[in-house]
Amino acid sequence: MECFSSSKDEAKARMDGDPDIKAESDALRRIKLQHIPLNWKPNTGGHRASPSTVALYEEAGGRAAILSMTTAFYQKAFNDPHLDQFLRDHSDPHGSRFADWISEKFGMGQPWTAERSSRKTCPFASHGHTLESPHDRSSAHFAAWHSPKREAGKFGAHFKLDDCRVWMRLHFWAMREVGIPKASPEFADYYVRFIGHFVSVYERSAPGFARDSYRWSANPANIEAYKSAGNRMVDVIGVGLQEAGRGLPEEERGDRRWPYEY
Repeated sequence: MECFSSSKDEAKARMDGDPDIKAESDALRRIKLQHIPLNWKPNTGGHRASPSTVALYEEAGGRAAILSMTTAFYQKAFNDPHLDQFLRDHSDPHGSRFADWISEKFGMGQPWTAERSSRKTCPFASHGHTLESPHDRSSAHFAAWHSPKREAGKFGAHFKLDDCRVWMRLHFWAMREVGIPKASPEFADYYVRFIGHFVSVYERSAPGFARDSYRWSANPANIEAYKSAGNRMVDVIGVGLQEAGRGLPEEERGDRRWPYEY
């Protein structure tokens, strides 16, 4: 029998590196990450980072994976005539800023806040008005409402349910495309609820369609139909809440607990 005289640290490192022990540790970690409630504080209404959100973020692949997702999303948005009307300037670092925002919300420092502190703004003209380029999330969406690409009759109009549904479908499709749900089903489960929480500020009825949007992105037939229609979601655009709600599973209609409770 071979004799080992290594130190305790070496012995521990050897055990930690054993494939079977690593698999057992990974299995335990994944169980602990399952079904993490959305870290939302009712008293403030805000989402809060936690050790669990950090673990989920790392499980998904870290910033590299998140940036891949946000970059893929904006490429889809630029090619979607309905969403592109809100995006005045394709040269802005949309994907990087979105990745910074997600990273900060999940507890990875303050990259989004740091970027905003040094971001330069400049005026732009739109439908006879002069506006400032965005410097935060609120001003970014105000600028989107007043984009020069929008029809004159819709200039300044707030986001509607169909806008949010198109946005979520494309975003979740991008998440699937870069492989995040396969890398971490737990992150994907949390992230759909995370988006459901944040989309409510733009349209109060939109959270009820987050799960439906995620399911849509899983079906290749939906993607093909979308592309065949010229990158337009003809089944969504112009569809109001009542009609759209009839397409949801019965248990999801009017479910006010989601995404905050199971």
